[in-house]
Order: sequence, then structure tokens, then C-alpha cells
Amino acid sequence: MLNLIQRHRDLLLIAALLVQPLAAFLLRGGRAREPDFVDRWILGVSTPVQGALVSAVAGTINAWAAYGDLRGVHLRAVGLAAENAQLHEQLQALTEVKAENERLRGALRYAERQAGARLAARVVGFNPVAEVLSLRIDRGELDGVRAGMAVATPAGVVGQVLRTGAHAADVLLLGDSSSRVAARNQRSRARATATGAGDGKPLRLEYALRTEDFQEGDVLVTAGTDGIFPPGLTVGTLTAVERKSVGTLQPAEVLPAVDTVRLEEVLVLGAQPAASGPLAGGTP
Repeated sequence: MLNLIQRHRDLLLIAALLVQPLAAFLLRGGRAREPDFVDRWILGVSTPVQGALVSAVAGTINAWAAYGDLRGVHLRAVGLAAENAQLHEQLQALTEVKAENERLRGALRYAERQAGARLAARVVGFNPVAEVLSLRIDRGELDGVRAGMAVATPAGVVGQVLRTGAHAADVLLLGDSSSRVAARNQRSRARATATGAGDGKPLRLEYALRTEDFQEGDVLVTAGTDGIFPPGLTVGTLTAVERKSVGTLQPAEVLPAVDTVRLEEVLVLGAQPAASGPLAGGTP
């Protein structure tokens, strides 16, 4: 018992100081009187204690109120962040749809200018093997696609169909080392052959006679004499023309008109669509 009193003597003293005025008041029947020396001493001692207790209680209440406000602000911030992320995702989706619609409208205008049948297709994959530069489209034999058909975009030549499945086909890209296309200088009408040089390299201009007029910046288009590509499709732009003083040929490089790495839609020329409507997906 003594140990308990010693451990809590401060609290007991404070309680006694706070209870004494009330007890005295009750013992006197609630009658008011002039405070004596003891009363004034107790009031003098207890007033700072009471003030400290009131301040502590008020501080605790204010702290809890501030915590509640901060928690509410945090929850609102989390909600706004989630809403912002959702709106950003919707904006990205709308932007993607708009870009796709613009590409498809361009492909449609280009297809309408071309004579003969043509079939729109989506690019669904790229060949990761560098020895054969090709991509896969979502149209195949059941859609009228056959090996050897030309593939292009409004920007120019992409390549030709290499092999087909029922609902998909692989397209050999113009940059592959086995690709060849008969070309013509759009300005001077001189003829030559554009050949692939492998991944990431410009095309090579071959069989361009030294006596013909080829200049850097000239645009090459398909000549239409190879039995694959119709005439007038853009192949690329001449660069690094070598003007030799001897020999019969003048080598040059050709920057392809189509960036095949970013392709998303193409046109298969000569393929007859089985039915009209939007682009359709498929499996090999």
C-alpha cells in the first residue's frame, strides 16, 4: 500500500487539491463565505494545475481534430489521384482511336486512287530473326491473299507476301537482302533496281547506268516491270550517289519511304476482299 501511494503521490496530491474546495463547499451546505488563507493557498496552487490540465485536454482535442482533417484531405487526394488516372487512361484511348481513324482514312483515300483490287490488313507481329525481315498481317488465303502480292501503304512500298495461312500472312520487307524492286527516277525517268541490304541499312541502287541522270534527293518510284509492284509507288529517296569517272554503273543508296518498324496497317494490292466492312482480325 505504501509503495502504491509513493508511486502515485503526485496524482493524489493534485486530486486532493482539486477535491478540497468542492468538499468544503458541500460541508458548509453550499453557503458562500469569504475565502480564508487555506482556500487562497489551495486556489493559488491548483489554478496553474487546472489551467495546464485544461490546456492539455484542449490540445488533445485539437490534435485529434487536425488529424481527422488531414486524414480527410488525404482520402480526398487519393480519390482525386485515382480519378485523374482514369481520365488520363480514357484520354490515351481516345487519342489512339483518333490516330487509327486518321491512318485508316489515309489508307482508304490511297486505295481509292489505285486501280484493281486491294485489301486492308493490320500488322500483328514482326519476325524477330534478322536474317529474314518480315512482318505478319491478319489477312490470309481465305481473304484472297496470295504469295507474291505487293504490300504498300500511302507512303510507299512495304514488300511482298512471302507465305500465307488461312487468316494470316507473312510479308517480306523491302529492306530484306533478298528483296528486289524495279524502280524509276521520278524526275529523270531513268531506270534502275532497288535492293535490300539488311536490317537497319538503306536500300542499294543497282544497275543505274553512269550515263543516266541520278542525283541526291531524287525520288524513286516503282517502274511496274517486275510483275509484282504496280507502277508509281514510292520506293524511297536517293542519297550517297557515287559519280565514278570509269565503269558503266553509278552506285547509290536509297532511304526507304516507309518506316516498317512503326507500321500498323497496310494494303495488300491485288487481293479481293471477301466482304466489305471494317478490318477483321484472324489467326494463322
